[in-house]
Amino acid sequence: MHVSSEAENQSNELSGLRAQLAAALKKTRELETALDSSERRVRQLETDKNLPSANRGIDSSMDVAPINEADVTLRRLVQRIAMILQAEKIVIMFYDREAGELIGIPPSYGVEEDRLKIFRVRATHGVSGLVYRKSEAVIFHDAVNDPRTKEDPFGLLHIQNGVTVPLVIEKRDEENRVVDRTTIGVLHAFNKRHGEDFNDEDVRLLERMARNVGSIIANLQLYREVVEEREELLQTFESLSAGLILVSAEGRLSQINATARALFALGSDAIGKQATDVIPIPELHEVLTTARNNSEGGKQEIQVAYGNQERIYEVQAAAVRGEDGKDLGVVAILNDVTEMRNIDKMKSSFVAMASHELRTPLTAIKGFVRTLLDGEEFYGAEERHEFHTIIDQECDRLRRLIDDLLNTARIESGESLKPNYTRFELPPLLEKVVMIQKQATSKHDIVLDVENELPKMIIGDEDKLDQILTNLLNNAIKYSPNGGEIRVRAKNEGPTILIGIEDHGLGIPKDHLTKVFEKFHRVNNEDNRKIYGTGLGLYLVHHLVEQVHTGQIWVESELGSGSTFWFRIPIELDVERAKALNN
Repeated sequence: MHVSSEAENQSNELSGLRAQLAAALKKTRELETALDSSERRVRQLETDKNLPSANRGIDSSMDVAPINEADVTLRRLVQRIAMILQAEKIVIMFYDREAGELIGIPPSYGVEEDRLKIFRVRATHGVSGLVYRKSEAVIFHDAVNDPRTKEDPFGLLHIQNGVTVPLVIEKRDEENRVVDRTTIGVLHAFNKRHGEDFNDEDVRLLERMARNVGSIIANLQLYREVVEEREELLQTFESLSAGLILVSAEGRLSQINATARALFALGSDAIGKQATDVIPIPELHEVLTTARNNSEGGKQEIQVAYGNQERIYEVQAAAVRGEDGKDLGVVAILNDVTEMRNIDKMKSSFVAMASHELRTPLTAIKGFVRTLLDGEEFYGAEERHEFHTIIDQECDRLRRLIDDLLNTARIESGESLKPNYTRFELPPLLEKVVMIQKQATSKHDIVLDVENELPKMIIGDEDKLDQILTNLLNNAIKYSPNGGEIRVRAKNEGPTILIGIEDHGLGIPKDHLTKVFEKFHRVNNEDNRKIYGTGLGLYLVHHLVEQVHTGQIWVESELGSGSTFWFRIPIELDVERAKALNN
C-alpha cells in the first residue's frame, strides 16, 4: 500500500508538472505582450496635454517620464506635495490584495525608506483603512489621542497631525466623464509646519495631486508585476527538478535548464548549437520529431548514463506554435522515473509478500476451526485449549499485520498553521471583508445576503476566517473576468453557520469538482488559461476550514454558469478537539 501511494504521488506530480509547463509557455508569450503594453501606459501618465487643466492635477506640466525615470518623477512629485502643503512628512500606502493590508511604499518624504516597513496595517484598521474603505479624505489634529489613529503606527514617528486622502484611479470617456473609479491605496501628509493644522483647502490640493500619484503608482506596479512574473517564470524553469529543453524550428538548442545541463553534461555555451550535435541520443530526437509532426505530442522512455549508473527518463515533448500557427520549435521535459520503475517492480514483490503473509494465519485459523467443527467431541479439553490458543495467536498475528500495513499507508501531513482561537463577532467581519473586496474591483457587484439572524459571537480563529472569505472572494472575482454579481450568502443553522460565495463566472467542469481543493490543481482550458495563479488558494482554504475549524467545504458549479463554494463551521467550536487535531 505504501509502495502504491509513492507511485501515485510521483505520477500526480508528473501530471501537475506537465500542466504547469504548458501554462508557463503560454504565459511567456503573454508576458512579452504585457510588458510592451505596460511600458506604453506608463509613458501616458497624467501628462496628456489635451485634458483641461482642472483635470490634470497640480503637476500637469512635468515631462513624460520613460519607464526607467518613472521612479524619479514620482519622487519629484512627492517632494512637491510636501512643499505645497508645508508638510514635514509624506507617506504613500498601497493596498496589497493578497495580504489584505495597506503597506508603505517608496518614495516618501521626511521618512527614511528603511522605516517604511512600520507602515503596515490591515485594510480594516486605523485611519488608513478607514480612508481606503470609504474613499473619503480625513483630517486629524491630534494623532496621539484621536481614536481613529490608534491602530496606525504614527506614534513611532512623532506624528502630531495629518491629512489622509485616498489614492484613486479615474478612467474618463471622450467627453471627460468619469466612467470608472478604483481606490488603490492612501496618501498621508503629516505635521503641518509652523505649528499650523491642515484644513479643507489642504484636502482639496492633496486630492488633486493624489490623482497624479495614483496613476504613476498603478502603472509602475503593473510594470513591476509583469517583470517579476516573467522573472519568476524563468526562475521556475531553471529550478525545475525535471529537465527542460527547447529546440527551435531550425533544430537549434534555444533553452535548457540546470537539470538538463547536468544530465547531458553541457555548459551554457550549448545554446544556439544544433541539438543533435550537443545531445547525441537518437531516441530523444525521435520524440522531438514525433512531437513536431503530431498535435498530441510525443512520449517515450530513454536511458541515460548519469553519474555511475543508468537512469530511466520519461520524455514528453510538444510542439510550440505562435498565435498564427507558425512553428516555433519543440519543448520537452525529462522526468527521472527510475524510482517509479523500481517501485513497479517492488509492487509485484509486495503483493506476493502480502498475499503470503495474510494467507498463512488465515489458513491456520480456518484449519483449526474446521477441525473443531467436524468433531469437537473427539478432542479432550487440553487439545481444544491448544487449538483455541493457536487460533487466538494467529488472530493477533493477523491484526498486527493489518495494523502495520495501515500505518505504512498513512499520509504524514505537514505542520498545521497554528490557530489562535477566540470568541469574536461574525457579522462585522463579513461586512468588512465584503467592503474591502468591493474596493478591489470595479467590474463586480459584491452583495452580502444574510438569510436569517446570525449569532453575534462565534468561537474560532478570526484572522483565518478572514483569510478563508478573502481567498474565496478573490477566487470568485478572478474567475468572473467579465464582471457581474458575486453574492456572499450566510445562514444560521443552529449549531453551525453555512456560508457560500456565489459567482456567475466561468464555472468548473464536472470532472474537476472533486479535485479543486488539491494542491497545485488548476483547470486548464481556453477560458481560464490567461488567469494567473499558483493553485494553492483552495488547498489552503480547505485546510483552514476542515482542519483549523473542524468544518466542511464543497463546491457546486456548472461550466459557463458560475460556481458556489460552500463551507460550514460550528458556532461553538470545540477548542480542545481542534487543538488536538492541529497538533
